[in-house]
Amino acid sequence: MDVYLIVKTLHIISSTVLFGFGAGTAWYFWNAHLTRDPATIASVGRMVVKADWIFTGTSGVVQPASGLWLVYHSGYSLTEPWLLVTYGLYFTAFMCWAPVVRLQIKAQRLAEQARQKNEPLGSNYEKVMRLWFALGWPAFLGLVAVFWLMTSKPVLW
Repeated sequence: MDVYLIVKTLHIISSTVLFGFGAGTAWYFWNAHLTRDPATIASVGRMVVKADWIFTGTSGVVQPASGLWLVYHSGYSLTEPWLLVTYGLYFTAFMCWAPVVRLQIKAQRLAEQARQKNEPLGSNYEKVMRLWFALGWPAFLGLVAVFWLMTSKPVLW
């Protein structure tokens, strides 16, 4: 068994899980939000938060660990310009994702409270969702750029 190929396969699978679950959970949570139904948002929110912790969070840890291992064993310098940009983009995506998960939890709880009181969603919920939406885009676009950098390995300077 070739350890390099095993780690590379793990890296590719975990990148797919990271990106796929990130986009998928955002899609489902956003569509739940569009219903304006607190019960739907609360229910979908519970599943989204759980999926983000289990799948997105786990693959978010596997990615840098396997990536650094692959860089080292491929003979690249850890300071290749395309890798430095990748580190920055990945860090930016993570720094957006971490509060997004907290915001999902908060939005889910606010929706659950509205459901229990049989009230419409309040302005606190709206604020949380605006920030959630705003932070989701840099994380998504950052990972798209990381994919491009990983596949093209461009000469940047």
